[in-house]
Amino acid sequence: MTTDAEIQSGLPALASGNVAVITGGASGIGLAAARRLAAMGLKIVLADIGGARLDEAARGVATIAGGSAVLAVATDVSKADEVDRLAERAFDAFGGVSLVMNNAGVGNNPGKPWENRDGWKRLLDINFWGVVHGVEAFVPRMLAAGKPGLIVNTGSKQGITTPPGNLAYNVSKSAVKSFTEGLAHALRNEPRARIAAHLLIPGFTFTGLTEGATEKPAGAWTGEQVIDFMLAALVRGDFYILCPDNEATRPMDEKRMAWAIGDIIENRPALSRWHPDYKDAFAAFMEG
Repeated sequence: MTTDAEIQSGLPALASGNVAVITGGASGIGLAAARRLAAMGLKIVLADIGGARLDEAARGVATIAGGSAVLAVATDVSKADEVDRLAERAFDAFGGVSLVMNNAGVGNNPGKPWENRDGWKRLLDINFWGVVHGVEAFVPRMLAAGKPGLIVNTGSKQGITTPPGNLAYNVSKSAVKSFTEGLAHALRNEPRARIAAHLLIPGFTFTGLTEGATEKPAGAWTGEQVIDFMLAALVRGDFYILCPDNEATRPMDEKRMAWAIGDIIENRPALSRWHPDYKDAFAAFMEG
C-alpha cells in the first residue's frame, strides 16, 4: 500500500491541514475516503442527505480528525442551490478546499427506456447533475485560489460497457465519464490552473448500492480498498482510476471494454456481448 508520506509528497493537494469535500460521504466509498483522509490530517466536509446516518458518519470521522476538523452539511446534490450552499459552508468554515470528491449516487432502477420519466430524471439529477453542480460550485473558487487541487468524480464500469439491467444508471455514468474527460481537458488548458480532474471507476464494491447484500460478497472490494487504490493511482497521475475487485482483474476489464468499443468498429449489434448470436465469439475473445 502506498504510504501517507508518499501520497502527500506526490500530491500537495492532500497535505495535512488541507480540506476535502466529499459528497455521498455518509457511507460506502465516500465514508472510506473521509476516514482515510482524516487520518492523513485533512479537514473533512461530509455532504449527504441529512439525517441520522450523516450525523453518525460525522461523529465517527471526528474521532479521527477531531471535532473542529469535521463539518457535516446536509445536501441534496440534485439541487444546485444546495451544492452552492455546501461550498459556502466549506469555504466559510475552513477558508479553502483542495479536494472535491463528487461521489454521491443512487442505483435504484427506474425501469425501461419508455417508462417512469420521473424516476429517470431523479436518478440523472443525482448521478450526473450532482457532479456538474459540484464542479460549478467549487472549481471557480479553487482556480481563483491558485493552489494545487483535485476533482475526483465517481463513475462506473457500467458507464463504459453499459450492461443490460439498469439503463438509466448506465446513461448517468456514461455522462459522468464524458463530462470528466472534458473537465480534465478544460483544466489542462486553463491558464495557471493547478487543478487536475480524475475519473474514479470502482469495480464491484460493497456499498449502499449493493443490492440485496447485508454482508460484503466475497467478490466485492470494500470502500477502503477502493480508496487505497485511488490514492496510489492519483500519485501515479492516472486519469482513469480503473479499480479491479475480487472477481474482475484489470486484463478482464480491458477485454470487456475492448469488446464494447468493437461493437462500433465491427458494426456488430448493440450490446453484442449479450446477443445470443455473439455469445461464443465473446467467450472466445475473453479466453484468447
